[in-house]
Amino acid sequence: MIVGSGAAGLLLALRCASHGRSVVLATKGTVGESNTAWAQGGVAAALDLEEDSAFAHFTDTLAAGAGLCDERAAAVVAAEAPERVEELRRMGVPFDLTVGGGLELTREAAHSRARVAHSADATGHAIATTLIARTLRHPHVTLLERATAMQLRVDGGVCRGALLLSDGAPLIVSARSATVLATGGCGRIFARTTNPPAATGDGLSLALRVGARLADLEFVQFHPTALALEGAPAMLVSEAARGEGAILTDLCGRRFCFDEDPRGELAPRDVVARAIWHELQKRSSHHVLLDMRPIGSPDMVRMRFPNIAEACARYGIDIGDAPIPVSPAAHYHMGGIVSDLWGRTSVPSLYALGECACTGLHGANRLASNSLAECLVFASRAAEDIGAMQSPPEKSTSLAGYHPSDAIFAPEHRHAIADTMWQAAGVERDGPSLTTAASSLSNWPTPGAPLASESLEGHALLTAARLIAESALLREESRGSHFRRDFPKRDDSRWQQRIVWDSKGHSLQPIAGLRER
Repeated sequence: MIVGSGAAGLLLALRCASHGRSVVLATKGTVGESNTAWAQGGVAAALDLEEDSAFAHFTDTLAAGAGLCDERAAAVVAAEAPERVEELRRMGVPFDLTVGGGLELTREAAHSRARVAHSADATGHAIATTLIARTLRHPHVTLLERATAMQLRVDGGVCRGALLLSDGAPLIVSARSATVLATGGCGRIFARTTNPPAATGDGLSLALRVGARLADLEFVQFHPTALALEGAPAMLVSEAARGEGAILTDLCGRRFCFDEDPRGELAPRDVVARAIWHELQKRSSHHVLLDMRPIGSPDMVRMRFPNIAEACARYGIDIGDAPIPVSPAAHYHMGGIVSDLWGRTSVPSLYALGECACTGLHGANRLASNSLAECLVFASRAAEDIGAMQSPPEKSTSLAGYHPSDAIFAPEHRHAIADTMWQAAGVERDGPSLTTAASSLSNWPTPGAPLASESLEGHALLTAARLIAESALLREESRGSHFRRDFPKRDDSRWQQRIVWDSKGHSLQPIAGLRER
């Protein structure tokens, strides 16, 4: 059983089905609604071996991760990502090609080489569409849409499926071999986010309730360039734009990013996001300007970024002729459910893949376009691991201690949670704000509400927000995406370790020992 229909869940479903497994794929919306479908940039992979190498990809990943990457995970992704991209090409994903027929590769921030394979500015949509089409045709895959996971099923500590809320009614799905959480991120716990409405951190609370471990929760990546217009969603404006020559300026046309880092607009995302944040505070402004005109002619810019062009045009902005107002927004969660190099969690037969997982690949800050690479690599590895499993005989499985009232509360509280997190745990943080937020979230009123997907999401949001705020308060340093005004320096002597959560609370664990089994 797989919960989630992004790249990780879809590829795993296809792989397991091809091994002869019967697969149930559950998604709380429709199959096309996922963070993958919204991903613009591309897939990072060392595909041009004359100019690039897996080792260069590996070292760039470690540099971006600011000393907290699991080197084993980084090495696996760097080595196996090219094969996964080629697999997608064979499936029919329409990556952009050069005149000679090879993959057109672009360079994004903090990459030392051009290694990002893309499909215009809608790579995630292209991947998702291809995988969905194959999934829907496969006779061994059963798709359940509008099915929200309420609780995982356990038997003697082994995960055996889940209880779902499907079309308003409870539905138990048994899984004889494996249950997989591929539920995506939790961007919706912040008032400003590039994530789709379904990104409510469901997998974190589901896993925690059955004894799985969570780690790196304080590390939330804020994308520097999201559309900043009143009344418009915080639409992502791809990293690839800056990679191909777009510049950031203040409202007077001055390039300010070099004040923070000699790499300017091509510094790591956390550096660029803070540069913009500082500019906004200094000028009491709501946005800066992303100017794409240096990339090329107006027609070339519109052709290279057609989806951004179309979306901006709806708000009267022609990206070929005028700069785009942008500011940071919550984008990607480096933390999640601790999983090993095969996607296995600390709960037997429970796997976690994609953004809801914490493989250690990203450390304190994700390298651009490594997220889709991670999804594909670990989905493939999990499929191999699951394929080798012997399924036990089916028997009754408990839903120990499940009470619907434990997991629901009035959904109107969601906006207040998001405002609290944006103010206290956003681009820059400090102890007093986090202390107030953590206390407020721990004592948040939870009046009962009808059992519905929205109220289940509300519970997941509150759980994720509380743990992220508490983790950010605990980490008294600045590292990667986590910046504390009251502790502005990186402190390896105390904090080159992870904050790990389980049902009993938190502990500090060294990186090397975190994923040893």
